[in-house]
Order: sequence, then C-alpha cells, then structure tokens
Amino acid sequence: MAFQGKKLINNPDDVVTEFIEGLVETYPGLQYLDGFPQIKVVLRADVERGAYDKVAVISGGGSGHEPAHAGFVGPGMLTAAVSGDVFASPPVDSILAAIRAVTGPMGCLLIVKNYTGDRLNFGLAAEQAKSEGYKMEMVIVGDDCALPPPRGITGRRGLAGTVLVHKVAGAAADAGLSLADVAAEAKHASEVVGTMGVALSVCTLPGQVTSDRLSPKQMELGLGIHGEPGVAVVELQPVDVVVEHVLKQILSQETQYLPITRGSNAVLLINGLGATPIMELMIAARKAVPELQLEYGIAVDRVYTGTLMTSLDMAGLSITIMKSDENILKRLDAPTKAPAWPVGSEGNRPPAKFPVPVPPSPSMKDDEILTQPQELSKQGCILEAAIEASATEIINLKDSLNEWDNKVGDGDCGTTMYRGATAILEDMKKRYPMNDAAGTINEIGATIRRVMGGTSGILYDILFKAAYASLKQSRTVTANEWADALEASVAAVSKYGGASAGYRTMLDALIPASTVLKQRLKAGEDPVTAFIASSEAASAGAESTKQMQAKAGRSSYIAPDLLASIPDPGAMAAAAWYRAAALAVKNKLHGSKT
Repeated sequence: MAFQGKKLINNPDDVVTEFIEGLVETYPGLQYLDGFPQIKVVLRADVERGAYDKVAVISGGGSGHEPAHAGFVGPGMLTAAVSGDVFASPPVDSILAAIRAVTGPMGCLLIVKNYTGDRLNFGLAAEQAKSEGYKMEMVIVGDDCALPPPRGITGRRGLAGTVLVHKVAGAAADAGLSLADVAAEAKHASEVVGTMGVALSVCTLPGQVTSDRLSPKQMELGLGIHGEPGVAVVELQPVDVVVEHVLKQILSQETQYLPITRGSNAVLLINGLGATPIMELMIAARKAVPELQLEYGIAVDRVYTGTLMTSLDMAGLSITIMKSDENILKRLDAPTKAPAWPVGSEGNRPPAKFPVPVPPSPSMKDDEILTQPQELSKQGCILEAAIEASATEIINLKDSLNEWDNKVGDGDCGTTMYRGATAILEDMKKRYPMNDAAGTINEIGATIRRVMGGTSGILYDILFKAAYASLKQSRTVTANEWADALEASVAAVSKYGGASAGYRTMLDALIPASTVLKQRLKAGEDPVTAFIASSEAASAGAESTKQMQAKAGRSSYIAPDLLASIPDPGAMAAAAWYRAAALAVKNKLHGSKT
C-alpha cells in the first residue's frame, strides 16, 4: 500500500531553491543568480560576467540528483550548473542566464544528459546564445548500458558517467584549451563511458506518496535516475552477484556499448543513488575491482566511490566504467575545488553573501507590459471561457495524471501540467489581451515557458508559439484559422520533438483532433459541432495509447508489457484540455442544451 513519504523539508515547491541557498552557505566558492524561483543557477563566485578568460563549462538538468549538478561547480570542473524543478529539465531562460553570467570570449561548452527535455531546452538555449554572439558547443552524454540498443529517436539515457565527463571537460578548460579542443575531449570521454543502475527501493518525490512497486524482497535492475521502471524486477540478491551481473551487462560484447577489451585500462565509479550507506558502496567496490582485473583482464587505474548522482532517496547504486588513457587520467587527477568531487573543501565562509543579479535578456522590454482589456468582445468572452475550462480540467486531473505517470514515467506529469494550468489562470486575469486571439495564445506560451519546465513545458511552448505565428497573419480569426493554427502547432511539435502518430505522446491526441477538425470544416459543418467531433477524436486517440509501444520520451525505456492498459499521461492531458475547451465554446454559443 502506498503511503505519504517522509521528508525533512518545508514547502515541497521550495525544495530546489532552499537546497541552493544551503549549498552556497556551505561552500564559499559558490554563488547563485538572483532569479528565484524561475531561474535556479549555481555558479563560481570568482567568475565575473564577460571577463572569464577560459572556456565556460555548464551542465544541469532536473533536480533530485544531488549533489549533481550544482555540487560539481568549482575551478577545474563546472563553471555553472542549471537546476530545473525535481526531475524536470530547466527552462531555456535559466540556461541562457547561466550562459550570459559566466561565458567570456573563449566560449561555452554545454554538457547535457541524454533526455528529451534536456536536449531540447539546452539546444534551444545554445542556438539563442549563438545568435547573441556567444561561441557555443554541446556534448550529449548517453552512458546507459542496461537496455538493448534503443528503438526510435530516444537513445541511451545519461547517468552517473556524466560526472566523469564533467571532470574531463572542466580540467581541459582549466588548462586553457580552446572551445573546440575542450568539446573534443568531452565528446571522447562520453564515448568511452558506460553505466548501469540497481535499486532496492523506488524514490519518493517531495510531497507525493511512496510507490509500492517493489516488495521488501525485490530489487530492480537497469532503472533510470527519475524513478522510471527498470529492465527487470528480480528477487533480492547478494551484492557480489549484483556486481557480477552489472559488469557483465556494461562490458557486453553483444551490445558493444564500450570499446573495452582484455588488456584495456579503466576508471571505476561506484555511485550511491541517494539512500545507500557508504558501507554498502564500499562492499560493492571491493567486489568490482578484482572482478574487472581477474575476470575481464582490465587494469583499474582509479576508483571513485561515493554519492555523486542520485535519484532523491532511492536505495541502490550504479556502476560506471570509463576506458582510460594517459590524457583522461591527467584530467581526472587535475586539481578541482568542486565540493562534491571526492576531495576536501577549502576556504572560509564569508559572514554574509548576496546573490548575483540575473543578466538582463537582450529581448526584455520593461515598458512592454500587457494587460487584459477592460471590456471583452464576444470572441474574447468565448476565448476566456475556453481557456478557463481547459486549465480547470487539468487542475482536476492532476492526481490521475501523476498516477499514470508513476507507472510509465517519472510520476510528475500531473504536477507539471498543474503548475502550468494554475499559472495560466492567474496570468489571464491580469495580462492576457483576450480580444486579441493571437496575442493571447502567445502569452499562454510565455506563461508555460516561465513555469512548467521539463519536456512538456518546452513542447507546449513550441505548440503555442507555432499557433501564434499562424494566427497573427489573419486580421479576423475564424474557425478555419483556428484549424490551421492547430495543424501548424502539431507540425511544429512533431518537427522539434521528433515524434509522430503512434509514438505514444500527446500528438496521438492532437493529430486526430486536427485531422477531424479540418475535415469537418471543409465539409461545411457547423464550427462548434466540428470542434466537438474533433475533441471526441482527441479522446479516442489518447485512449488508443494504451495499446501502443512507446517510441519517444521516458516511456520508451520501459518494457512494453508494463505499458499495456495504461494510457500515455501526456496524451490524456492534451485530450482533456482540448475536450474542455470544445465543451466550453459549445456552452457559450449554444447554451447547455445538446
């Protein structure tokens, strides 16, 4: 039976910002940008904006993996780290703030774990930074060895091996290498590292119930760092047996994920996942070293044992192997003051610390403040009713979305969508220009971009920006213009997210909705009736995801039998708000009569 998880926290919504405040109070070499709660960036206290004379190395991702990534900020490692909400990719604006705060003439390298939201957000931030004149490179780390060669577009997950890539890149940058050379060393390191995780318990997100997926006598092999289910659930085994299995999987000649053979040299990392005592990690290390040397003929050059990249309070460990050479060892041995790297921290804490102001965005206009019109037109009233109904429906669906996502993903779909819906309801009362349909759609995108984060946030931002681009070309917005805008939105999400029909995503609700809406309107059907019909198609499409094999998102890492009979949460959310909007428009125009 599931039960409320115990946490030493205050408000669950404040855990990330309060963690950062405690971190910078503990370590004198760290500071943060004054942009809470939207911008959560930790940076080196000794780096002045625009004046840094070496390549800046920035990483980040969703929170919940502490000490990664903020604990690896310091000379010889990361220049800055960007934090999202728990298990949610940081928004583009946060990443841009970090780039602007620490990047000098030598340029900036982004090191990104291979998750869709991180790739999209960091990639979009890199492109924006390039347009502002910054030299940018990005290296994506996918070191997961638990799964067979990936299906679809998703690729291998980024796990604890990313920390070793941080160290190699940070040392190369500290040595004064060019951006191209730092990126090349980081890319090489990412290609010779492999990781696999094992868990004894499922992590508990702040403010949520603890999952009962694993019984006391079970363990899970090959899981990710967001609590998503692993490759297999097996009976609890002695740690020596577990280590043997994990090493066999990482070094598999069948998958050939690592270019390591007998006679090679390697670095070993035994990493705790959050609730594993150091005693148990050392017991695993004691088995792993001789196993590598005697069974596989691999010389172990370095051993790092500790808690470096976690999954909140998950009990378990991951094992990472990196093929080593003279240069990699030189980078790993180079000095660093990053507090979470296995070295001691130095320096005295100053009596008081003040956050660094967030660098202003070049596009920010203080005098450009939108307000809601005093009197709404008929179309404005209809738009307001549709938006309010959609947001309210998502708020009511929060727990169901989280429940579905707990089974097929990381358990936060409802929380993420709820955050966006509540912000939309708040913003629409004071800043949405309801009489301007295109302007309102643009502002909804801005709200989502500011508060949602994660893959859902960036995809919905793309959806609304594409709709805005379509609608703003028309002086009068008719039903056909709305249909064109929906079609453009679907195309944009598919283009940038990589998914299409049948991939088990929100597009499986929106594609049929768009198709039916266009068809019904072309046939001359009443627009409201067409809208209702298209919402029914959206609902049917979302329900059909129960029978689909995932080809995108975190669900693609999960065995198909675990997905059976469970709908995709993103598709269900899309169908829900779309249906609510259709019914609201019908009631507004035709009353409550059917």
